[in-house]
Amino acid sequence: MVKPALIEHRPWLLASVTMSIAYYFLSDNQADGGFAIGGVWLMLLKGACVGFLALYAWRRTSGTDGVILVLVLVLSALGDMALAMSSQEDGVPSTGAALDPIFLAGGALFAASHIAAVVLYLRNRRSSTTASQKMLGAALLIAAPAGTYVLTKDPMITLYAVLLGAMTATAWTSRFPRYRVGIGAILFMVSDWLIFSDFGAFDLAPLPDLLIWPVYFAAQLLIATGVVQTLRGELPAK
Repeated sequence: MVKPALIEHRPWLLASVTMSIAYYFLSDNQADGGFAIGGVWLMLLKGACVGFLALYAWRRTSGTDGVILVLVLVLSALGDMALAMSSQEDGVPSTGAALDPIFLAGGALFAASHIAAVVLYLRNRRSSTTASQKMLGAALLIAAPAGTYVLTKDPMITLYAVLLGAMTATAWTSRFPRYRVGIGAILFMVSDWLIFSDFGAFDLAPLPDLLIWPVYFAAQLLIATGVVQTLRGELPAK
């Protein structure tokens, strides 16, 4: 039973990782004079990375929680595609990029993804949490918008970060494995901070160009596999 399951389902994870590596090296800002793609092909390649994770989750889960997880990943994949088509390379903004309507559409899709994720995590709250776990959850809830405001001084981006903080905090206090889903949510927050650092006075170059994509994709991979692992364990044996 195990071997057929691996053959049937692991290829979606392999495809996701393969697409992610390809995107990292083929996107315009990484190619740096070498072979690069752009336009529609870059958009499709970027969307396929988390899109294959959504397909993996769809094949491996069932029920309402499974549907919500797929929705979280699909919205993220659409957000990735929007950012790939924005006026900024790799969706990393520079001065004035916040006015780019396609970039804003990508941000709205990620905001919707965070709302869906919060619903998923609240539906799966841990039955009991220690004081330290609650304190860390509260710290994450505050840290996301606070850190974002320090980096950007932008109220609208900080408002988005409130949802980011809610997603991260509820992921950490959910019943899903913390060293996958909890850490994945924190990595998601870090990847957003790297993006936001380009809005303000903090020059972290070349870290954003090098780290945004691998940190972000690692976050999505950990979240998807962690939630699927838990939900699969509750399915009746066939």
